Amino acid sequence: MGADEPMSTNLPVSTDSPPSGLPLSATERTTLHRLRERGRTDRADLYAVLDAGLVCHLGVIIDGYPVVVPTGYGRSGDTLYLHGSSGNRALHAADNREVCVTVTHLDGLVCARAVFHHSMNYRSAMIFGTARVITDGARRLAALRIVTDQLVPGRWDHARPPTRKELAATAVLELPLAEASVKVRTGQPKDDPEDYDSDIWAGVLPAQLMFGAAEPDPALRAGVGVPEHISKLAGRARGRREFG
Repeated sequence: MGADEPMSTNLPVSTDSPPSGLPLSATERTTLHRLRERGRTDRADLYAVLDAGLVCHLGVIIDGYPVVVPTGYGRSGDTLYLHGSSGNRALHAADNREVCVTVTHLDGLVCARAVFHHSMNYRSAMIFGTARVITDGARRLAALRIVTDQLVPGRWDHARPPTRKELAATAVLELPLAEASVKVRTGQPKDDPEDYDSDIWAGVLPAQLMFGAAEPDPALRAGVGVPEHISKLAGRARGRREFG
């Protein structure tokens, strides 16, 4: 096989979530010290926040100073996969090092009667752990499939797979979901009792990520239509889940 020929893969990629109900770890780093009522301890809530996202932020120390890098990711079971260029300093600095990864969704702006009580409705996850760069080619390819289908479900089977050269230019990081916390805020503003009799408007402005209709590449060959896995994303909110 030549260096520019696509690598084939029939590696099984699990799309099944692990059993829910498993509690999240309770460590010094994941214990909430403020607004503890917003914490979630069900591992299924962690999976829900991660599976709904598109971008995570990787925090790592490089040459003695902190760096936070946004990047695409994907989850399979209890492992998070992050990808980027093989020249990405942050990904290589994270190899066999303690890192922190966060994912946040904005679900609404909470307008209270008092400025102090303004807030946001959100879902967030924070993961701590030792990250590792995946060096095995087959495992890296499987991880890239997970990341690709996280961004656009079903896309891997409709696009050309990476060549060996392209795979060599891509770095993939894996991080276990062994130590994590989830924090969620829902509902209306919480004002001081004396402010509820005021005439100041209060409420929530809901927010959600939604895709518009696909815009075909002008360079497409004639007759190439929009595939179903793309068209069905239009007009649909991305990964919204109600938390009680």
